[in-house]
Amino acid sequence: MDAKSYCQSVGDELTGLKAKLYDAMRKADRLTGAQMAKVKPLMSELNGVMDDLDARIARLASECPAEFSSDQEAIEGSISKVKDGWKKVYGVLGEEEYGLGGA
Repeated sequence: MDAKSYCQSVGDELTGLKAKLYDAMRKADRLTGAQMAKVKPLMSELNGVMDDLDARIARLASECPAEFSSDQEAIEGSISKVKDGWKKVYGVLGEEEYGLGGA
């Protein structure tokens, strides 16, 4: 797979993750006290990771390097981190489904 195809694929996945973040933020707005205190830092961390992913993917898409395995490893590590974070967020929100296809 070349860099452009990879970036398109990962960009599509990132769009889905952003939609989940928005949905979780709306649900978190209804939380109070201890639940809100647990979710807020998790949501901020997830948002930061996704911003980093966005920038990295945009750079890869514009540069299209022949060798991008180190970027690919970093991107996939960040996506894994986001999916693990969702387990925590949705757990606090009381959701049985994590919203990521069983992540």
